[in-house]
Amino acid sequence: MGKKHNLSDYDEQSVPFVSNKGTRVAVITAEWNAEITFAMEAGCIETLKKYGLEDKNIFVQRVAGSFELPFVAKQYILNQNVDAVVCIGCIIQGETRHFDFIAQATANGIMNVGLECNVPVIFGVLTTNNMEQAIERSGGKHGNKGVEAAVACLKLLNL
Repeated sequence: MGKKHNLSDYDEQSVPFVSNKGTRVAVITAEWNAEITFAMEAGCIETLKKYGLEDKNIFVQRVAGSFELPFVAKQYILNQNVDAVVCIGCIIQGETRHFDFIAQATANGIMNVGLECNVPVIFGVLTTNNMEQAIERSGGKHGNKGVEAAVACLKLLNL
């Protein structure tokens, strides 16, 4: 896989169509770096609909930043009876170690919520070195991480 590969290319036949019309998915999106995350959110929702999820069963919630994603994901699982959660965010490397702490805490938090609640919680969070890389992965030449997160969600729902 080269640097110019579109990471959102996937075998459409491998993605299961959601036949259960009651399947409920929360899409939790960080507002920090909104130009990036809202494009990822749109790609995610479009893909979920493409494979059978109904509008009324896709719950969109926006939060301040990526650090808040795990908490809100858990609240949706516990209080809204969702079948899966897709967490969308974008953390861009800065000049301090803040990036490391936020990225690690977010990744661990999202993983732990899924394991604790026994519900698929998808890590759709970009961790890039700069804004250019984020743009390339939110609808640019490397695809849309939101689409990839939706595909992962659909495959896990089919288990």
